[in-house]
Amino acid sequence: MSSAPLIEIDDLKVHFDTDEGVVKAVDGVSFEVSEGEMLGIVGESGSGKSVANMTILGLTRASNAAITGRIEFEGRDLLTLDEEGLQEIRGNGISMIFQDPLSALHPFFKIGNQLVEAIQIHQGLDDAAARARAIELLDLVGIPDSERRMGEYPHEFSGGMRQRVMIAMALTNDPKLLIADEPTTALDVTTQAQILRLIERLRQELGMAVIMITHDLGVIAEVADRVMVMYAGEVVEAGTLDQIFYDPQHPYTWGLLGSLTRVDQPRLARLAQIAGQPPSLINPPSGCHFRNRCPHEYAKCTEHPDLVQRAEGAALDRCWLPPEKKKTVRVVSSGEIGLEAPREPAA
Repeated sequence: MSSAPLIEIDDLKVHFDTDEGVVKAVDGVSFEVSEGEMLGIVGESGSGKSVANMTILGLTRASNAAITGRIEFEGRDLLTLDEEGLQEIRGNGISMIFQDPLSALHPFFKIGNQLVEAIQIHQGLDDAAARARAIELLDLVGIPDSERRMGEYPHEFSGGMRQRVMIAMALTNDPKLLIADEPTTALDVTTQAQILRLIERLRQELGMAVIMITHDLGVIAEVADRVMVMYAGEVVEAGTLDQIFYDPQHPYTWGLLGSLTRVDQPRLARLAQIAGQPPSLINPPSGCHFRNRCPHEYAKCTEHPDLVQRAEGAALDRCWLPPEKKKTVRVVSSGEIGLEAPREPAA
């Protein structure tokens, strides 16, 4: 795996002017992805993970949007490109799989026609060559009897098969970066596992980088190299898979992990949960944005923390709790990680 970043996002801010006020959907996010690497981005709905990645492809540009920062892909700042310049990047250098394949595919056109059209737009192939390429892509993503199924409509495919079609469409031009936005939403656990294994296999075979966006830490537990946790438009923790799962540093991450079913722990009557609701992105809490939901809030939390490494060998985190304090408060009954501890001041 190359250590040189394929894409670098630096201090990205995406704010939307609305009648109620300015929505700070993404507020100072920075990260990078190297060639062949898989980065998992997790967080609740509204945390800014999808908006940040849609901005990479210019899909959030609007008259009421204010976008600042830097998105450098292969030496080009994507935020400075016009629509024509972005069109060269979309599908060729960077592709995206959207959350709902049924709404992403046109219901009135056959799968084959939609794939062929996408191929011809980007590659300029004739009908026969484009059709052959479409069949090849359907075979690649594991759709049986692909030539016959080219003549079927989206509603004739199962949810998992529609998602495979979307992956095939995203791979049309052998992109270097694939953004997968909740690719397993609404799929049963068996199909979900199949889609995740497919994406991982394609990553290994094609050498492309992947950004996996999800609200479920369990989805990326087996496939991601690094994990970035977002909350209220900010990155609150970022590190390797092992750092996030075995030595998490932020109370929000503890809550996400505590909500997962553990097979290596005694069964609990109720999974741990994070109290309260995500904050308004128009008027987020001052200081730490998570403090109103955190049982470990204390006076220092009224100051806004930076994303830094606070202990040797630990992940980057945005929390004022001292490292030694985190070791004592993050583990609750039966060894479960969660947010059930009583609110107390930090030492």
